[in-house]
Order: sequence, then structure tokens, then C-alpha cells
Amino acid sequence: MTDRELDGEVRQELATLPRSLAEVVGRHMVMAGRLLEEDPEKAYEHAAYARRRASRVAAVREAAGVAAYNVGKWQEALSDLRAARRMTGRNAFLAIMADAERGLGRPERALELTRAPEAEKLEVEDRIELRIVASGARRDMGEIEAALVELQVPELKERRARPWVARLFYAYADVLQELGRESDAREYFARASAVDQEGVTDADERLAEIEGVELVAVDDGLVWADAEDAEDFAESEDDEAPETPEADIRSEERPRERAEERSEEE
Repeated sequence: MTDRELDGEVRQELATLPRSLAEVVGRHMVMAGRLLEEDPEKAYEHAAYARRRASRVAAVREAAGVAAYNVGKWQEALSDLRAARRMTGRNAFLAIMADAERGLGRPERALELTRAPEAEKLEVEDRIELRIVASGARRDMGEIEAALVELQVPELKERRARPWVARLFYAYADVLQELGRESDAREYFARASAVDQEGVTDADERLAEIEGVELVAVDDGLVWADAEDAEDFAESEDDEAPETPEADIRSEERPRERAEERSEEE
């Protein structure tokens, strides 16, 4: 494992450090990136170490901010991402910063960030994430109808399978369900399920709940069955496949989308 795994731009930033230090910091950043999803706490430890050794490198502050956010250290995440933003002028992490404001119990501050002039210049994925955070902030404030309006963007007509599309559809469906619009919620959970090829949401499970069915896994495939008949279904599969003494039939559970309880610092 070497720092060669880092993006070229990041390596250029690290090149401002003494060579031996740059290599050490780079290796810790590589590990932080590798572990970000599977072991957030370990990723945070690596990123925090890199930050202690090279706090004046913007890429290091960005990595530390994201790692801190992933373990719920909202104040620390805001501090690092603000510093990185001052150093570089980049705004790609506005959504994370706004969500951290929510985590600190300041939805009004979160809304301010989502409406920053720079937000209009972001890539579509980052703009959608901002809208999702803005919707969550409205819900924090008890403004459910306004939360729905925050998500009414042209991208609701998108049909391509992209993680951000799935997250947008899912967030929209979730608000619709809170408003008691079950039929509309069902439609958008179904849309989220159709485009969620990477499993970033639990749209399948939410849709199954509305339909009153249960998802069971049979031979590595998902099958929808009436919840009350799920056990009988599993038994019938065992009968049809005697060569498999214990069919692997179990309820599928994907981790729920991160609960929207964020916040801020300083």
C-alpha cells in the first residue's frame, strides 16, 4: 500500500511536505479512504492522524472532515471542511457541511448553506444532495409540506440508474408517506427501487411494507411473498430442492439510509 493510490491532485498537494512526511500522510489517507464505509471509526483514526501531521494541506482537511462526519463528529467535520473550503474555494462538500449543521441542531443554518450562491455551480449529484439536506432541515422544523417542495426539482423525471437518482426518489417518497400520500409514496419508492442498482437505499423494503408483503432470499434471489405465507413458501422451496438440506431463506435487510440527524460547530 502506497500513496500512489491517491488522486494525482492530492499527491501534488502532499508534495509541499517533506518527502518522508508526505509518504506517511499519504498512506494514512489511503487507508482512510479504503475503510470509510466498512469501518468508519478506523477510517477516522487514520484521517485524524494525517490531519495532526499535515493540517495545512487542504486535501487532508477534506479527508478528515468527511471521516469525522461519518462517525457523527459534526463540529469537527465542520471545522475541517470550512478550513478546506477557505484554502481551495471548492464547494463540493456543502451538503455534508449543511447536514452537520442539522446534526448540531441548527436546521436554519443548514438551510442557509443550501442556498449559498455557490450551490448553483455544483455538479448535479452535489446539488441533489443539497436539496435532500434542505428537505431534512424543513422536516426538523416541522415544515413537512415545505420539505416536499424542496425536492420538487426537474431531476424527479430522471430515469437513469444513478445513486443520487435513487436517493432523490427515496427522499421524495419518504416525505410523501409522512404526509399520508401512500399511493404517491408507493410510486416513488418503486422508482427508487428500479434505479437503485448499488443498494444505497432500502426502497425494496419500504415498498414491500406498503404492499403488505415480505422479501425473502431464495438461491441468492429476492422473492416477494405474502408476509403471512413466507414460512410456507420457504418450506415449499426446501421440498423442491432436497439437495440443499438447509435452504438459505432469510429476510433481506439493507442498512437504512443514514437517519437525518446532523449538526454544526465553531
